[in-house]
Amino acid sequence: MPDAIAYDLQGDIAILKAQNPPVNALGHAVRQGLIDGIERAEREGARAVVIHGDGSTYFAGADIREFGKPPQEPHLPDVCNRIEASPLIVVSAMHGTALGGGLEIALSTHYRIAVPSARMGLPEVHLGLIPGATGTQRLPRLIGVDKALDVMTTGRQVGAQEALDLGLIDRIEDGAPGVNGLAYARQLIDEGAPRRAVSELPAPAPIDWDATYEAVLKRGRGQISPAMCVRAVQGACELPFAEGVANERRIFRELMDTDQRQGMIHAFFAERAVGKLPELKGVEPRPVAAIAVIGGGTMGSGIATSALMAGLSVTMLEMSPEAAEKAKGRIAGNLSGALKRGKIDQAGFERLTEQALTLTTSYDDLAEADLIIEAVFEEMSVKKEVFAKLDAVAKPGAVLASNTSYLDVDEIAAATSRPGDVLGLHFFSPAHVMKLLEIVVADKTAPDVLATGFALGKKMGKVSVRAGVCDGFIGNRILSHYRTAADHMILDGASPYQIDAALESFGFAMGPFAVADLAGLDIGWAVRKRKRAEGLHPQARDSSYADTLCEAGHFGQKTGKGYYDYVAGPKARVPNPEVMPLIEADRAAQGITPRDFTDAEILRRYMAAMVNEAARVVGEGIARRPLDVDVTLLYGYGFPRYRGGPLKWADMEGLPGLLDDIRAWAAEDAHFWQPAPLLEQLVAEGRSFEDLNKEAAG
Repeated sequence: MPDAIAYDLQGDIAILKAQNPPVNALGHAVRQGLIDGIERAEREGARAVVIHGDGSTYFAGADIREFGKPPQEPHLPDVCNRIEASPLIVVSAMHGTALGGGLEIALSTHYRIAVPSARMGLPEVHLGLIPGATGTQRLPRLIGVDKALDVMTTGRQVGAQEALDLGLIDRIEDGAPGVNGLAYARQLIDEGAPRRAVSELPAPAPIDWDATYEAVLKRGRGQISPAMCVRAVQGACELPFAEGVANERRIFRELMDTDQRQGMIHAFFAERAVGKLPELKGVEPRPVAAIAVIGGGTMGSGIATSALMAGLSVTMLEMSPEAAEKAKGRIAGNLSGALKRGKIDQAGFERLTEQALTLTTSYDDLAEADLIIEAVFEEMSVKKEVFAKLDAVAKPGAVLASNTSYLDVDEIAAATSRPGDVLGLHFFSPAHVMKLLEIVVADKTAPDVLATGFALGKKMGKVSVRAGVCDGFIGNRILSHYRTAADHMILDGASPYQIDAALESFGFAMGPFAVADLAGLDIGWAVRKRKRAEGLHPQARDSSYADTLCEAGHFGQKTGKGYYDYVAGPKARVPNPEVMPLIEADRAAQGITPRDFTDAEILRRYMAAMVNEAARVVGEGIARRPLDVDVTLLYGYGFPRYRGGPLKWADMEGLPGLLDDIRAWAAEDAHFWQPAPLLEQLVAEGRSFEDLNKEAAG
């Protein structure tokens, strides 16, 4: 096996090439190799050192295989300081990505050159941390406090041109990074350029630290790591460099011990594990180049947009030429957003809208599609009619997918003569923006059809989760349960506005009633009517206030009123004064005397309902692992990432206490608060949801 850092002396310039595939992660061997290489270059009389990465990237960050293990010397801050302290001129030649510790290595070198496609950033906040290897001390010295805080607190990636404009790098040059670095180092030597240590630059000018800290904390909805970046950068301004580094390490170590860091590390690994299914090992997906989408409403247009952006050709089927043109307008509107953000250029926009997209009103035009997704009205009879037509026209081997949110995919598949080709692909709206994709496996779904669903999700940039068939699958089934808990609290005395505020304080971007307004209250209304038609359990509590709101034509943001009044715009929500009288009338009709709820009680009941139903979903095998639930709620339902997901939160909160509360509440409502058997089993055995994740991983 080659050394993690290859050393080559070319004249008076030493080349240190990282060879730790696939991403040149900064594991122990790489860190030691960098120090050894610098020291060797100094011994052998080199005048400059070039550091670059073999393969597709510079250093892409820390080695995740070392997460959770005791750190080994040399520690990364010491590596950075040793590189910068070298009397030689040290140049970073960057390509691919330089993220986290990778960018901190680059900041410790004296000059930085990058290829035009290179990207860099300090994404540690996404792991509940701050840059911990001198990044908070060097970056503000180089580019100023405001720009440095923007990079750190967002964790965003910066392209080469922006990096040059910021002063983060010194030059952009196309070509092989090693060749670029060597030429640049030679030029610096020939010009007599000085060794330029970032730590020796003047401390940056101070700002209003407390106000900035509070603003960043508010923007992060309670996530503390971005705000702690502010305190670390404050140290860079107020302390000598070495003391600033010590302050950075202290903050870093404090964050390492927080629940937020635990939650975000869990989310990081869960996202990577969710698509690794034993049943797909060695199973090849079917080839998909051309897809068809049936139904060009908001959801269908979003799916088509996502497919076009992924390089697929799309045929859009609508009922009339006018409806098809409207669908094209929606898709063009979505793509114009991508154009404005620089995701595509004007030529790409025209190619996607005029060449890659085909409109039709005839099912016959779907005959050559490799995969067909229906996104029609959420009504079983309509879905079955569509699939019967698809069965007649789709080519052999075409994958037939339903974008249903709740309905039985087995029943839909039974409308065809090829149920093995059928699966559910539950996109979340807007489908070209939301990352979650629930892939619903029916009883007869063929393994290569499931593999095709995951391959499509990957091509579209989605986080795909396997789900079994039940009403609502993983996400909407759990949602219906915790939303019911909120409805019960409304009847018993809480207000929609107190519940939303309590959940937003917990870290949700929006509370459940604001979310309902955004999605459209008519969606929940249709589900309630369907469930009532199917027959409610005799002990199930029901309410009518939301139905009355819908009957008056108030469907949320799209009609200007729902739980909130949006007369001043979608973001200027104020309570709709018509809502509380409807709730009070509902309480009176049911003979309920309202009581007060604390925010803590609201949160506890809401979360306990979520965890209890999630445990049932895992116990029944609808979700294979607890982490599947966590990823679903994180990416589809606004669960705060820094809390890791509901089942990670439950582990950290303590399963025995949650079960005790559920049992206590069962005394007042034995039907709703039935403890999930899996939750009872885990508590009895002294185990956690994380234990189940580990068992599933083998």
